[in-house]
Amino acid sequence: MKDTLSLRKSGGRLMITQDNFNLEYTDPIEVYQIRHFVCKEICRQIHRYIKAMSGSKQQMLLFEEHLQGLSLDEKEATIAQYLDLNRKALKGLDMKLVLARAMANYCDTYSYLVTLINDKRRIVQYLQLINDIYIRYHTVFEENGKFGIADYKGNVIVSPKYEFLRTCYMYVGTFQILPIIAQLEGKMGVILPDGKDTIVIPFDYDSISLREEPPYFDAKRKGRHVYLNMDGSKYAKKQVEEKEKK
Repeated sequence: MKDTLSLRKSGGRLMITQDNFNLEYTDPIEVYQIRHFVCKEICRQIHRYIKAMSGSKQQMLLFEEHLQGLSLDEKEATIAQYLDLNRKALKGLDMKLVLARAMANYCDTYSYLVTLINDKRRIVQYLQLINDIYIRYHTVFEENGKFGIADYKGNVIVSPKYEFLRTCYMYVGTFQILPIIAQLEGKMGVILPDGKDTIVIPFDYDSISLREEPPYFDAKRKGRHVYLNMDGSKYAKKQVEEKEKK
């Protein structure tokens, strides 16, 4: 009598026998360890991104400190949130290479590494898993001619009542929620995608554009410019420009 193992698979249970063991069985320890090493590789990529954006060593340490004490699931979710705010962090990163490095770290023999690398089916499964874990981007949707935002699960985080929405992709070295530039009843303001439409900058402006460095917003009202930060604090445009020239 053949020994059997059972594996849950999309809607049912697949009986695994000695005949199909190598083809169908996935070792949960292997999956966990490869996820663990992929997580480390993604963290290294984020470190490179912070450095490329002229971030300080302190920012990198804060990033690591934020992840300390978290389970692997929690780390993956937190990093996915960071990547949604900093999508450029993955620019140029080959996930196949990330997976290959993770597999190399996991394997204790060269022959088994070669076996894993040559298993196209398993490679595809792992790449899909990595995608599902880390690419959890929000989306802008339209409803009755107005725009809102949903997270990767489909939960509405910005109500569909705005005439215009602009997601503020910018460099941040933390895991803060980045605000959204929005238009409501013809006026521009800034809100948080927190499911409550929390107003950061009131809808008092004729236009708001995004700057590459703090203060992040260049707002215009009745022909006059003012710079605004993410906490809503105001700065005179002339004062900021003089400081930037120094």
